[in-house]
Amino acid sequence: MRFYNQQHQFYCGVDLHTRMMYPCVLDANGQIVAHRNIVARPEPFLKLIAPFRNDLVVGVECTLGWYWLADLCRREQIEFVSGHARYMKAIHGGKAKDDKIDSHKIAAILRGGTFPLAYVYPPGMRETRDRLRRRTYLVRIRGEALAHIQNTAYQYNLPPFPKKISYKANRSGVAEAFRDESVRRNVEADLGMIEHLDGQIHDLEQYLVEHARVDDVQAYGRLQTAPGIGKILGLILLYEIHTITRFASCGQFLSYARLVKCDRKSAGQKYGFGGVKIGNSHLKWAFAEAVCLMLRDCDEVKRRCDRLEKRHGKPTALAILRRRLGRAVYHMLRRHAVFDMKKFLGN
Repeated sequence: MRFYNQQHQFYCGVDLHTRMMYPCVLDANGQIVAHRNIVARPEPFLKLIAPFRNDLVVGVECTLGWYWLADLCRREQIEFVSGHARYMKAIHGGKAKDDKIDSHKIAAILRGGTFPLAYVYPPGMRETRDRLRRRTYLVRIRGEALAHIQNTAYQYNLPPFPKKISYKANRSGVAEAFRDESVRRNVEADLGMIEHLDGQIHDLEQYLVEHARVDDVQAYGRLQTAPGIGKILGLILLYEIHTITRFASCGQFLSYARLVKCDRKSAGQKYGFGGVKIGNSHLKWAFAEAVCLMLRDCDEVKRRCDRLEKRHGKPTALAILRRRLGRAVYHMLRRHAVFDMKKFLGN
């Protein structure tokens, strides 16, 4: 966990909502110098902080709607930090809770040096990253519809489909395999949604490949030297990582990508793991997808996975491969190197 600990003359904590915002400005001694509810618009906010902006930092919880405030502070050359929502929820809890109390607590922890930092992704690249995330969401919805068709076939004890229905050419006659009209209509609805999503996903992918701004073309090419990482997964990794230099160590990167578990200990005794849902879920999904594709295309990795599976079980074997791939990606970007299969398989 990283904290913001720079010293300023004034600290502004903002409890931000869609239509309203509640800023609280503290001076260096912790005294409230401005604290009121205003409309969530640039003009009222700039007017409120005008007397204090010479040495001011603005802090807000990283929830929906912070983009415009971050961009406004960037344009006005005001220091802006975003707080990790999960950590902040634990830090500024209390018996009573409302917008006024929350904004004061955000300002107080910002002043006290315990403000848990979330990464403020720069504008210009943020839009493409969000488009990539939308594509991932559509892919998951499509996968759920395909799984529903398969599960419905299992419910009625139908024989397995002769070919994978994920391909459009293999979906002919799928709905007709179900005798009951209501069930058949359910499957037809799934097939219609899948066909529509196929077109949406294809258009998104084509636009991303043609128009996505890749600041480091060489890094993008090096990522694709790893089996399982193609054009789209390479873009997801680049845009979710942004810059590898923001991670001081490989361990920090693996933690951010949700590829490691953290021990929980007390009085010298370990009592479990924690923090498995803290980090970037999109990076975790990308590495999981890349490992699945790697197993499909690379016999060496498949043999290693089989040995790991005999020793640890399948879930742990896949987790080990995801962690190794994450470590490989970190060093590839750090050292400007291509993927090395011997180092990946390692010991």
